[in-house]
Amino acid sequence: MFPQDIEASATAVIQAALKAGVMVATAESCTGGLVSGALTAIAGSSTVLDRGFVTYSNEAKGEMLGVSEDLLARFGAVSEPVARAMASGAVERSRASAAVSITGIAGPGGGSEDKPVGLVHFAAAGPGGAVVHVERRFGDIGREAVRLESVRVALALLLEAVSA
Repeated sequence: MFPQDIEASATAVIQAALKAGVMVATAESCTGGLVSGALTAIAGSSTVLDRGFVTYSNEAKGEMLGVSEDLLARFGAVSEPVARAMASGAVERSRASAAVSITGIAGPGGGSEDKPVGLVHFAAAGPGGAVVHVERRFGDIGREAVRLESVRVALALLLEAVSA
């Protein structure tokens, strides 16, 4: 279902989480659940994946993850502060001790000069409470490509978070 490299990354996350005894969660916007989908494609994922939040709207980010309206108004949904709040909220509102979040502009429309199509913010919260942020500017490479590249980055971040 997913490209081989994504399946390999998802397998690595599941194995590392099992080894560390860590439950994980995802908080996704522009990927719409693809990271959770990649993880659940792996046998044994039910032992480490607690839940996935698909928070496409600002309202969902607030209601499901506790992202404040003020944060969304000040920085916009596609921003470092919101990505960090999404990751933290996923841990706080689940049984997971590690989570990854993704919020971005997959296109083809919706971009601006400051926030162009292909801009994606990621955050990962680890068991120790630290939240790491990564920004990627994939460019206008097409909606599907932005989403798949985002899954790759998110899985790599989640692997780091559970392995730390």
